Amino acid sequence: MLDFFKKPTLSKHLWIIYGLSLLFLGFIWYFQWMLGIVMTGLLTASLYYSIQAEKHLLNETEEYITTLSHRVKKVGEEALLEMPIGIVLYSENYKIEWTNPYMNKFTKDETLVGQPLKLLSEDLTKMVQEEQDEVCIPLGEYDFKVVIKKEERLLYFFDRTQQTEIQNLYHNEQTVLGIIFLDNYEEITQAMDDTNKSQINSKVTSILNDWSLEYGIYLKRTSQERFLAVMNQQILEQLEKSKFEILDEVRELISDNKNVPLTLSIGVGLGGVALPTLGELAQSSLDLALGRGGDQVVIKEDAGKVRFYGGKTNPMEKRTRVRARVISHALTELVRESDQVMIMGHKAPDMDSIGAAIGILKIAQASNVDAFIVIDEEDIDTGVQRLIEVIKEEETLWSHFISPQEAQDMITKNTLLAVVDTHKPSLVVEERLLSKTEYVVVIDHHRRAEEFIDHPTLVYMEPYASSTAELVTELLEYQPNTLKLNMLESTVLLAGIIVDTKSFTLRTGSRTFDAASYLRSKGADTILVQRFMKEDLDVYIKRSHLIESTTIYRDNIAIAMGKPGESFGPVIIAQAADTLLTMSGIVASFVISERNDGRIGISARSLGDVNVQLIMERMNGGGHLTNAATQLDDASIEDAYVQLKEIIDQSIEGGEQE
Repeated sequence: MLDFFKKPTLSKHLWIIYGLSLLFLGFIWYFQWMLGIVMTGLLTASLYYSIQAEKHLLNETEEYITTLSHRVKKVGEEALLEMPIGIVLYSENYKIEWTNPYMNKFTKDETLVGQPLKLLSEDLTKMVQEEQDEVCIPLGEYDFKVVIKKEERLLYFFDRTQQTEIQNLYHNEQTVLGIIFLDNYEEITQAMDDTNKSQINSKVTSILNDWSLEYGIYLKRTSQERFLAVMNQQILEQLEKSKFEILDEVRELISDNKNVPLTLSIGVGLGGVALPTLGELAQSSLDLALGRGGDQVVIKEDAGKVRFYGGKTNPMEKRTRVRARVISHALTELVRESDQVMIMGHKAPDMDSIGAAIGILKIAQASNVDAFIVIDEEDIDTGVQRLIEVIKEEETLWSHFISPQEAQDMITKNTLLAVVDTHKPSLVVEERLLSKTEYVVVIDHHRRAEEFIDHPTLVYMEPYASSTAELVTELLEYQPNTLKLNMLESTVLLAGIIVDTKSFTLRTGSRTFDAASYLRSKGADTILVQRFMKEDLDVYIKRSHLIESTTIYRDNIAIAMGKPGESFGPVIIAQAADTLLTMSGIVASFVISERNDGRIGISARSLGDVNVQLIMERMNGGGHLTNAATQLDDASIEDAYVQLKEIIDQSIEGGEQE
């Protein structure tokens, strides 16, 4: 099309045609001169007309191109100045050199020229300096996508406020499913008459109904102890801001009126997934809440970290003798159906872990099934080393202890793997064993964490129990009469209970004393337990040196920090935290130190007024309300100290510890 408007090309074509016409005309003149005269006149007229037509056409074309060029230039100028897109040119020192008028709508200043980029957004200069092509920033009430042309020092601002509002609307209206469970409704009402049971039902239902109406939640009771709650994301965010005060309302109502320890657990599932998947997430969250002792809310997204609320009180004792007997019989059946049993606890095992492992070993032996305890002798603390040395003296018992490598060589698909005193795959002695068998049993007394062993065959988790040794001792009581505990075996189990309860002073219930009484009847030696618990003078001096660095935070919280480059074992760190808790006026203690493995360890203790489990969970740790810990990678002692204080402040000031 462009070739048509080129003047030289048109003239050339035209003269070629007329040249051929003249050649033809010459022949006519030669043979018919009269006809030649006529044809010459016609050709001359045609030539004149063609030249005039071409001239007119070229004039029109030039005029059109000139007009079009002017229009394009005008449109370009108007687009630059009037288009609803912000344009900013900035200098080498990140000051605004020029903007189009559109940008003036979003600032109170008459002009932006000469102002620094941070006037638009505090982080904009940093974003421009980084190797980013696009960023999103807020500008007043608006939200912009900024396209960065670094070579030209040019910024394009695209208003995406409406898009953001639609996204927020979609996010806020996403369906959220919750399952509300009355933790121990059946236990506390089974002995009540109909009148008292009706009163509790009425009051709890009334509280829940008022709560649901206040927040706009659809609530449906599906059984005596279970409710279904349907809400959206916006309502859930409001509930999270309120820290789920419904937990406190139910607990206080019952305590004030009947002194009945009835509490709520809520499992919540959310995310952009199908409703059946949301239901599975809600049920999984509820299972996790109950596994952690109840009286709390667990929120689980289809992708993302689990969030916890509540759990301010010690879990109430809900296990029964019937449950212990059922678990004991179920475990016996699994043992008999396996070709062998392997037992392992957590890394750097303590007396509770080893004692519980020995208890499971005895259950296997009572069913005449070979059993072995997996232990890494290179990962044993000084306090447990004395226990191991005594066990080595009894060849019959020590022959059942094997290394992680031996366990990997021996394990089969039909092996029963029993995990005691932990439920986290990352903490077991040898994680690879978990994938080499189809039968895994988990027995633990810690509150359930987000990380959990996949698809266990049997789970016996009771977070209110003093120790795993206590749980295993109860299982032993329901084993066949062929089970025989000797003095050393029963003593190790008793040592596990004594160590975890700090000599029956913490987390001790009536069942704890029942278990200790049973072990004493089997010959447990308390003097030998004291031998196991004796500590070296060097360890005592190290612990005292660590305690010496203690500072008091918020009037009643003790925080001790080791010196950079000075490492301590986890046992010493834990013992230092225990010691600080015995000091007058201290309600919680934290000890921060480098560990022998190079990580930063924090051990936390409290008397119950401060929930150290929630604090440690926010630092990727866990434990109990009064006893928790964590380990940090790629952090210094000072970094850990600053982070710990921030979380303590947020936890206490946010109402989590009230």
